[in-house]
Amino acid sequence: MDLSSFTLFLLFITGLAAGFVDSIAGGGGLIALPVLLSVGLPPQLALGTNKLQGSFGTLSATINFIRKGKASLRENLNGVAFTFLGAVLGAWAVQQIEAGFIRHLIPVMLFLVFVYTLMAKDLGTIQRQAKMGRNAFFMTFGLLLGFYDGFFGPGTGAFWTGALLILLGMDMTSATGTTRIMNFTSNVVALSVFIIGGNVLWTAGLVMGAGQIIGARIGSGMAIKRGTPFIRPIFLTMVFLTIVRLIYVNYV
Repeated sequence: MDLSSFTLFLLFITGLAAGFVDSIAGGGGLIALPVLLSVGLPPQLALGTNKLQGSFGTLSATINFIRKGKASLRENLNGVAFTFLGAVLGAWAVQQIEAGFIRHLIPVMLFLVFVYTLMAKDLGTIQRQAKMGRNAFFMTFGLLLGFYDGFFGPGTGAFWTGALLILLGMDMTSATGTTRIMNFTSNVVALSVFIIGGNVLWTAGLVMGAGQIIGARIGSGMAIKRGTPFIRPIFLTMVFLTIVRLIYVNYV
């Protein structure tokens, strides 16, 4: 596709905004994907390009969280491995079977995460006693959420953050940083599938990716500096908007 200078500028600004939001609470695709569709990209090409630009943002945020000591790659290597495996299986499965059932189930599950986080006012304010061992947690949720992200995707970050808060007892900032590591892992798998299928518009993806890097750096820096009081309302807002979008797509 031949994109005008104005369109490329619009995509850069969109990537910046999406990277900022996604690095704090996930849901950057809610900003980026509609814009990609609005400039005329077919759905599959828009989805693949969205994965490309989003990978820049998750990588930028991940590096920032690790450098500031709010997430550890070494401590989460087993989670990365199981997430990678789960995403490969999910990306394979979505090409073999109908995803209809999971499309209807996910808004309900996200609603439960939203309500639990909303009602538990002190959730994520301090580090709590873990309810699962780290190895068992990352094996279980790495496979499940990696599979889900490869298979369907929307709300993956919310599920990761919710699980890390509730079951590993992390504070909100650490949970957000760890979520970015896992998101980047499954994003790379999904992106590879789209590249193999020829469904990535590189010009648009790279321009948006440049915006993503800047936005994610700013957003993750603010999340690290301001902590739970800053992250919580943005997290709840993005989970709510994801639920609304999925209901609209599935039922309207």
